[in-house]
Amino acid sequence: MATTLKNKKTPPPEAPPPPASEQGQPLIDKKRQIRLGVGIFLLLAGVFTCLSIVSYCFTWTADQSFLISKEGLSAFLFHDQTPVANICGRLGAALSHVLVYKGAGLASLTIGIGIAALGINIIYGKKALPLLRYMRWVSILLLLLAPSLTFLFGESTFPLGGALGKNAIDYFNGLLGRLGTGMVLLSTILFFIFVIFALDISPMLNRIRARAKKVRDTFTPEPVFNTPIPEEENGNLIDDSAPFPVDSAASNYLNDNDEDVTPVINDARKNKEWDMALVEHKKPEEPLTEEYEEEEEEPEDERYGEYTEFLEGRNAAAAVPVSTVAHDDLELSYVVKQVEEPQIKHGAHISIADNEPFAPEETLRNYKFPTLDLLEERVQEAISLNREELDRNKDQILNTLRSFGIEIKTITATVGPTVTLYEVVPAEGVRISKIRNLEDDIALNLAALGIRIIAPIPGKGTIGIEVPNANKQIVNMRALLSTDKFVNNKMSLPIALGKKIDNENYIVDLATMPHLLMAGATGQGKSVGINAILVSLLYKKHPSQLKFVMVDPKKVELSIYRTIEKHFLAKLPNEDESIITDIKKVIYTLKALCDEMDDRYGLLKDAGARNIREYNEKFIARRLNPEHHKYLPFIVLVIDEFADLIMTAGKEVEMPIARLAQLARAVGIHLIIATQRPSVNVITGTIKANFPARIAFKVSAKVDSRTILDTGGAEQLVGRGDMLISHGSELLRLQCAFVDTPEVENVVEFIGRQQGYPTAHLLPEPEMDDEDGGNKSFDPKNRDKLFEECARVVVQKQSGSTSNLQRQFNLGYNRAGRIMDQLESAGIVGPAMGSKPRDVYFKTDSELDEFLSGLS
Repeated sequence: MATTLKNKKTPPPEAPPPPASEQGQPLIDKKRQIRLGVGIFLLLAGVFTCLSIVSYCFTWTADQSFLISKEGLSAFLFHDQTPVANICGRLGAALSHVLVYKGAGLASLTIGIGIAALGINIIYGKKALPLLRYMRWVSILLLLLAPSLTFLFGESTFPLGGALGKNAIDYFNGLLGRLGTGMVLLSTILFFIFVIFALDISPMLNRIRARAKKVRDTFTPEPVFNTPIPEEENGNLIDDSAPFPVDSAASNYLNDNDEDVTPVINDARKNKEWDMALVEHKKPEEPLTEEYEEEEEEPEDERYGEYTEFLEGRNAAAAVPVSTVAHDDLELSYVVKQVEEPQIKHGAHISIADNEPFAPEETLRNYKFPTLDLLEERVQEAISLNREELDRNKDQILNTLRSFGIEIKTITATVGPTVTLYEVVPAEGVRISKIRNLEDDIALNLAALGIRIIAPIPGKGTIGIEVPNANKQIVNMRALLSTDKFVNNKMSLPIALGKKIDNENYIVDLATMPHLLMAGATGQGKSVGINAILVSLLYKKHPSQLKFVMVDPKKVELSIYRTIEKHFLAKLPNEDESIITDIKKVIYTLKALCDEMDDRYGLLKDAGARNIREYNEKFIARRLNPEHHKYLPFIVLVIDEFADLIMTAGKEVEMPIARLAQLARAVGIHLIIATQRPSVNVITGTIKANFPARIAFKVSAKVDSRTILDTGGAEQLVGRGDMLISHGSELLRLQCAFVDTPEVENVVEFIGRQQGYPTAHLLPEPEMDDEDGGNKSFDPKNRDKLFEECARVVVQKQSGSTSNLQRQFNLGYNRAGRIMDQLESAGIVGPAMGSKPRDVYFKTDSELDEFLSGLS
């Protein structure tokens, strides 16, 4: 009935006006014609200029008398009728005379090429040729080539360097002499060669140093130190000018001078813990092998002093002495220390080894790693604490504990970027539970937010009380990535998370975690933490070694990484978007990752390898057949809001993630899952059991902290990157490194501008289940309209693939998968085999026609 009514509609009395696009079409065509005309004119002008200059090189002597006549160029062009030898006529002769003779000589050819390049760009309507880069080359050639040609061929009659080169050489010859002019030209040319081609002579210098050191060691029986180093009984280095060595390399100390209190500052020779702290600041690759003999006892006031490390090339903790303040019967003495690490100024990237039999980086051999100048350089202030604040917090803690009858032996403080850890040693007979129950009382007396008590601190005989600092400091991501600990590590997937409470950089290997679960309330730093992890991996790994699968239900958090699709991202075949936002596509992607995991386990089994590291080592050593094996990059699955997936898809998402978490570690697939609602129905027991590494930013309730960490404490954090990480058997408090969105944009744009792969890394097509729309029981009466056409295409290509059907017939993934299931049920193609095409059981069209005629 609806169709009948539709057919009875009468056409409108007047034709509708043309759409706006058609109205504007003549204007668009006119603009295109103007652009083409201008582009063709500039292209021909550039070619004309180049031809006239080339002809001038051979005919300049014949035309020179006309060009330098007294009448000038205007009379030569418009009034003189004498024929010229230049193939481009009078205009070409005059133009080449101005550019070559009065200009920059042979370097003027670049001007004609530049005009032609501009014309090509205008014709194509885009930057077909990099003009800005070309103009840089033009300026370099004009400034260097013209004077150099004049300097080398000054006696030549042809003006190789033009007036520009002649005037420059005459000026510098008068200023510096011919020898000085040659040195200036040589140094300038070498400078631009090193800048443009980025030549690195550091390997040559390192080899020279190594040979010199080898020769020096051969003829020098004993090691020689550049600076005198005093001796001490146990081999530890003590400066005679320092008052007292302290007990820890990165802590602040509060000492109680009561008679029954053990002092914290001890003899350096007897304090083995302090000796070990000094050794930690030495580079392991350069151990001190010189043994010092024991000297005679010196007076105590001359032996001990403030400790300062003078070893060349080491950047250890710098001690800043602070005066002592008395308070009742307690004396507060502390030293604020700043832990620093040596930084690398040339970037935090790896180099491609030239001596490996197979280098996967050769697929993008011109790829350049991001440089550190893409990140903002924030001013790093020394970690310090106001003396009055330190005294006040110490007094309040002591008064609170004593008011409840709790006596202590010692109290020390470790100052971090966000919080200060006060370590308390209780007197004999004090129950730890009594101090643990005073958390609210201490917080009330200190009037501070985020008091956390650790009773006891694992591995120490102390009780920790964490108090937020009044002045919190930002952990700079650039400074973290430039440290030697990050640049020269041997980790598979290094990630720089932030600084610990003792200011030590926290850099961990994601491959050993092996999966990471993150949770935190909105606005507490969860997205910044994800960006810090991703930026760390982008700075360290080559595109051939790492791929990301990004799931972003919020559609805005991870969209910034779309620029690096052809470098670092992986997606399903024939998908337009590399950042997955559709829930249905998330399910397909997770199933595809499971298929990828199964395929990789098959490759490892055939190769006789237990994990991806052993497999890739064999493949790089060319011990595996490339026809059956391939290099396997790491794959990192990043899910920004897991709670939304669980609420929408439930078990369809939970089960493949649980399977990946259980099995995918050995084949190089790792998961990073983040959520802002860590409830038990989102982070289930199946998921928690396979995520030993967990990060908790500030949460709203204690039950959420117990859900993510299996312990409380996350509800007491102060926010803005303050987090707790549970890895292995330890629970650490960190200040997350801060990387802003513009910094991430700079990094991804730097990578995106480079040459990438033709497409993103393609995951295998997932096998369709019955609930996904596939119908395994074939019914000829209910087959798809395109069934026969798809069957013929499959037989002709002898390859059964859902992606081929999508491309051939412009179908969606669901319908193409449904047709492929019908072809399988009918017996035309075989079952899915992961990333490999399905088998086709018919070889010719005649066999297929005979089979289809039997179905109808």
